[in-house]
Amino acid sequence: MDLNQRPTTAISNLKLGNYGLSEEELNLLLKMVEIPSPSHHEAALSSYMVDYMKGNGFQAYQDGVKNAIGILGSGERTIILLGHIDTVPGNIPVRIEQGRLFGRGSVDAKGPMACFIAAANRCRNEIARSDKKIIVVGAVEEEAATSRGARETIRGFKSPEFCVIGEPSSWSAVTLGYKGRLLLDYELEIPLKHTAAQGKLVCEEAIDFWNGIKSWSLPFNERKGTFDTLDTSIRSFNSGNDGISEQVRVKLGFRLPVDFPLEQFKVFLERSASSAQLKFSGEEIAVRMGKSNPLVKAFLQSIRARQGSPKFKVKTGTSDMNVVAPHWKCPMLAYGPGDSSLDHTPDEHITIEEYGKAIDVLESVLRII
Repeated sequence: MDLNQRPTTAISNLKLGNYGLSEEELNLLLKMVEIPSPSHHEAALSSYMVDYMKGNGFQAYQDGVKNAIGILGSGERTIILLGHIDTVPGNIPVRIEQGRLFGRGSVDAKGPMACFIAAANRCRNEIARSDKKIIVVGAVEEEAATSRGARETIRGFKSPEFCVIGEPSSWSAVTLGYKGRLLLDYELEIPLKHTAAQGKLVCEEAIDFWNGIKSWSLPFNERKGTFDTLDTSIRSFNSGNDGISEQVRVKLGFRLPVDFPLEQFKVFLERSASSAQLKFSGEEIAVRMGKSNPLVKAFLQSIRARQGSPKFKVKTGTSDMNVVAPHWKCPMLAYGPGDSSLDHTPDEHITIEEYGKAIDVLESVLRII
């Protein structure tokens, strides 16, 4: 979208006071959504965020991997607000219609990221006089399964007192857990033969491998809830031949529960693969955080103060919580406006009302903790 042709009329027609928002706060989100930032191409958005934060009194800079870093305060009690600024591919025309802002990343996860900046900015003067330091991180490559931005943040900052991960939870809920992940590339090449000849074709070999995985998971998943099961998926399946040999390449994905016997599972996969080549990647352990800590209590108090009914969520996907939780032994949860069922969809949008409520809640949390 041409940034000089922005939906300003739609903004001017909104009664932002009804949403608890300033025009600047809505413009922040709108501009962030307008700047494309698919994984590996986040530099322009990161630069905009740094300039915005500098203009609002943050100590702000881009780190070595182009994370956008903004710091308020100099106290010893550190709170890290870690969101991601990359998106999956796909162009969704940026527009405001009936109180909803459409665009790629509006939910996952520029809405939560803009909420972090706006809420911290509201507390700027108080933080300057307190014993707190708030570090806002707009991380790169979360959607790329590398979590490069989160890993750089671990290297750059020691464990904080509290950490909030920027992911859509809805304004009145917090997310306490994410499943783990394992990605697998399966490749098999065998001599070409006539389709009427004895023996299995290369695609049949791959299907047998997949069926073996499904059989292995059945007893493991028996009588378990959704968050405790092993979820399996075929992400792509490609085959062909060059007249001499036939090949098949399959990409598989696994969503892993807490305390999953990962090494045992990998041994099973390697034994089942026969002569196929396996390549593992994207490995993250599952995490589930506790409820009884000051961070959770501050969110519950803040949500209830705005007539919300707080809810706890756990999710079957992954987030940067999976990356940082093993290193930062502190109270942690994920929070942000938006309906996560819209993640990655062609209808991705966030309601302006929810964005405003989430900023209010997080502002209150930052004052309480």
